[in-house]
Amino acid sequence: METAVTKTGTEDKIWGGGNEPLKVSYGKMMMWFFILSDALTFSGFLAAYGFSRFKFINSWPIADEVFNHFPFLHGVDAPMYYVALMTFVLIFSSVTMVLAVDAGHQMKQKKVILYMFLTIIGGFIFVGSQAWEWKNFIKGEYGAVETRGGQILQFVDAEGHRVALKDIAIVNTHNERVQHENKNGVWYDKEKVLPAFSVEEIKAGFSKNKDLLLRTQILTEKGAKTILTREESLKRLNGDVIGIVEGANMVHNEYGNPLFANFFFFITGFHGFHVFSGVIINIIIFINVILGTYEKRKNYEMVEKVGLYWHFVDLVWVFVFTFFYLV
Repeated sequence: METAVTKTGTEDKIWGGGNEPLKVSYGKMMMWFFILSDALTFSGFLAAYGFSRFKFINSWPIADEVFNHFPFLHGVDAPMYYVALMTFVLIFSSVTMVLAVDAGHQMKQKKVILYMFLTIIGGFIFVGSQAWEWKNFIKGEYGAVETRGGQILQFVDAEGHRVALKDIAIVNTHNERVQHENKNGVWYDKEKVLPAFSVEEIKAGFSKNKDLLLRTQILTEKGAKTILTREESLKRLNGDVIGIVEGANMVHNEYGNPLFANFFFFITGFHGFHVFSGVIINIIIFINVILGTYEKRKNYEMVEKVGLYWHFVDLVWVFVFTFFYLV
């Protein structure tokens, strides 16, 4: 006995699992799904960064003072110059990717090879620039001291310019430096790297130079860091300071709140991993283009799919750049 099946009249309008849902190939649809899920991940990271920054808005590091290095220009204050150059290179690589996709639509193999090569070079430059920026961020430039409450105090001259620890410390060659252990001290953590100077050497140099002042991580109404008077500086240095901070890591940050360093390493590192992955995928597609794989298939859809991913990582960087460097 046959079972009656009710017809709704919409059978021909329902996607039955074919290869072109919404008139888009299955591969391209999956790339859009991945981009959407990844966009939500980055949104969560940036939202967490925004909430944390709002919570500590009066003590958050000033980006112009943190990212002020430029290759081969040691000692030159160039706030955001190199970051802007990195951003330009990444955006330009997105343009060359557009040209590669367009050349693929026109079945022009040589142009696809040229523009994909330029895209790969741009990706390598950006990843290398991020590595260089990380190196400078981790190493630091001036150094600072940390108080019992975890506050960062930086040294400035009478005009408010930063002064490095090496220009302050009076090195005591008679006393041998001993590595800090977790069994003695208020940090309850073993010292991973012995600082270049001791707290006593910094105190001795600070006392002799009467033009030196301490600057806290607390911001004024004008957005500048609060500079203490000479008397207040001496009091804080002799009473509250427990250690030296050089550069930034996941625990201590000479630029200010450690959360800033945590988010910087995590978010820019996560994005850098995406860019590096994109470069590797581009190289694979680039080799296939040279071999004529897509000429034989009579389409360059793979170039278009990797182009979607590349535009995505470029767009994400625009938001990361805005959150970390501009706002």
